[in-house]
Amino acid sequence: MNERFRASSLKNPLFPDEVIFGDKGVTFKVRKMFSSSDNFVFYADISGVEIDSGVFFSTIRVIPRMRPEIVIYNFSKGDAKKVKELILDRVRN
Repeated sequence: MNERFRASSLKNPLFPDEVIFGDKGVTFKVRKMFSSSDNFVFYADISGVEIDSGVFFSTIRVIPRMRPEIVIYNFSKGDAKKVKELILDRVRN
């Protein structure tokens, strides 16, 4: 059940963002050169998911209830679509 998606290494080869699915929620790892943040959100606390697609890469915006949105960058269009489908599928159940 622990599925993991990693952002493209073309735009950020050393510090790619990650999405990790667990049994009760999803973890978003947003990495930068000198810092990183891990955001865990229960599936029941997610109110929506949006994808902004460019020519090659997509940005995923997760909208939790009662928290600021979580933005993760540089995913392939296929991975972004799969992440959105998995989140929305688990939110409905």
